Amino acid sequence: MTINHRTLPVILLIASLLSACSWFKGPRGPVPSALPDVNAAADIKPLWHVDTGGIGGTLLRPAATADAVFAGGRSGTLVRLNAEGREVWRTRSVSNLTGGVGVGPSVVAVGSSEGVLAAHDASSGALLWKVQTGGELGGTPFVGDTLVVARVGDSQLEAYAVADGKRLWSYQRGQSPLSLRTYSGMARAGDLLLVGFPGGKLVALTLAGGFPRWEATIAAPRGSNELERMSDVTGDPVVSGDSVCVAAFQGRIACVDREKGNLQWTRDYSSASGVLLDGKVIVFADSTGIVFSLDAQTGATIWKQDRLQHRGVGRPAFVSGLVAVADRQGWLHLLDPMDGHFVGQYRVDGTGIEAPMLGLANGRLAAQGLGGTLSVVSVRH
Repeated sequence: MTINHRTLPVILLIASLLSACSWFKGPRGPVPSALPDVNAAADIKPLWHVDTGGIGGTLLRPAATADAVFAGGRSGTLVRLNAEGREVWRTRSVSNLTGGVGVGPSVVAVGSSEGVLAAHDASSGALLWKVQTGGELGGTPFVGDTLVVARVGDSQLEAYAVADGKRLWSYQRGQSPLSLRTYSGMARAGDLLLVGFPGGKLVALTLAGGFPRWEATIAAPRGSNELERMSDVTGDPVVSGDSVCVAAFQGRIACVDREKGNLQWTRDYSSASGVLLDGKVIVFADSTGIVFSLDAQTGATIWKQDRLQHRGVGRPAFVSGLVAVADRQGWLHLLDPMDGHFVGQYRVDGTGIEAPMLGLANGRLAAQGLGGTLSVVSVRH
């Protein structure tokens, strides 16, 4: 995760920000918490792994359907695997892939730092079409039945027809002087596409035409300088019933009404990785690495786990009824969903894990390390 500044020639690392108010405590930032001692009650076993090439700095992340896992690498490798880890196909897409792998009913879409959006047949991997968009692509493309929507830069969306790549519509917001490059996606809610933007805004657009239906302010920028005023909506919007829940960096965790965007509740927490919603609870890691569980109806705190601070904890996943989080040292940590105590621990990847993990069927969990290796483990509890 990095920061975009349109007037600076350098990219600032997000690691310097994740310490919140203690950014400047030493040349290397806060010291990560020691690896917790765990009395393991869960059994974690490696199942399979496959290499896709490095993904560090690309914001690439895998995607899954009921019977397949898709992953990409920086050089343009795109691969589909079945549930047993066997390669169904491997192909070369566009080079310099960035953002996540978007998967729809029949199409897989990826983008590049040069602004090329490519669509591949999900069954065979064959290239269907590629188009040049208006700028660097970031985040995970949304792939629906009839269209692919790509995020161009921080503040623009472009939609293309699944069938032939014809441009359908675009949506443009004003640019923010400073924004967070982090793992972000879009979510569908009926005929709406839900998208988070810099400045703490969550917007609902019609899939047919890209017209705004409503806009919600999750967090208002505040502070005396651009760095303090950065308040991007992070992660993927998550939908449950009539609610949409999101997080904002240096802002809030909030749930809004999916039909009109009215705020249902907010909590003052900062998260650079977004939230996970499972029925009645919301789980997230704040910007220092403390993992929280909140009541999805009220926002009330159920528990917090503070023994992973400054380890670069990403967005949680659910597996076998447990909460799973991974850190930049490549460790997988399993937490009890009732009170947050540790029940398992396993080092999945020595290069570190930043990309969101995927909870798969039958107690399996997928994680892609910074070196590009996609690993799947089984979790039994």
